[in-house]
Amino acid sequence: MANVTVTFTITEFCLHTGIQAEELNEIVGLGVVEPYDFEVKPWQFDDHAINVAQRALRLRRELALDWPGIAVALTLLEENERLSQENRLLRQRIGRFIRHP
Repeated sequence: MANVTVTFTITEFCLHTGIQAEELNEIVGLGVVEPYDFEVKPWQFDDHAINVAQRALRLRRELALDWPGIAVALTLLEENERLSQENRLLRQRIGRFIRHP
């Protein structure tokens, strides 16, 4: 079964997220979202970028953060998720060697 990637043009991305085109340039520059392929102009975005943008907008709305603050917050949240997953995997591995009474 082939993987299908759905992409959105800049206009579609902006309509779907409510982010203005000028803001999109800023958040791409900050690394908040990334185009599907930087080499392809005009940019296109996949559904992962839409999800990240929606998460970023939620942070902006709920915490009143600016885009640089959102970039830092998303980086920290992603690192926390990665460490939590790593911790879960390590606990599973350790659990194989520890006997519970």
